[in-house]
Amino acid sequence: MSSNYLDLVPQINGGLNWNKDENNIVTLEIENTGLFNRIAQKVFKKPKISYVHLDELGSFVWLLIDGKRNISDIGASVKEHFGEEAEPLYEKLSKYFQILKSYNFVILN
Repeated sequence: MSSNYLDLVPQINGGLNWNKDENNIVTLEIENTGLFNRIAQKVFKKPKISYVHLDELGSFVWLLIDGKRNISDIGASVKEHFGEEAEPLYEKLSKYFQILKSYNFVILN
């Protein structure tokens, strides 16, 4: 792992389906697989696919993830676009990427 978190380069997990609407708001499609999920789908009528709707800031960041830009580069673009609204910028970005990684939505290299 890199000594500086901001130097890590996020990449979207290839097995993840997602789309964006006309306002560039991103929705992730999460397939609920595994034995427990199959039981929950049959017994409790849980959906086979769950949808995660990102907010404006999260969608903006998601659309910048290209496997080439590091977190610092993404942060610079967020600051330019959102200004003070994004502060505390790097704390928010670090937490956001930790969450995305914990759900296997992204890979950090």
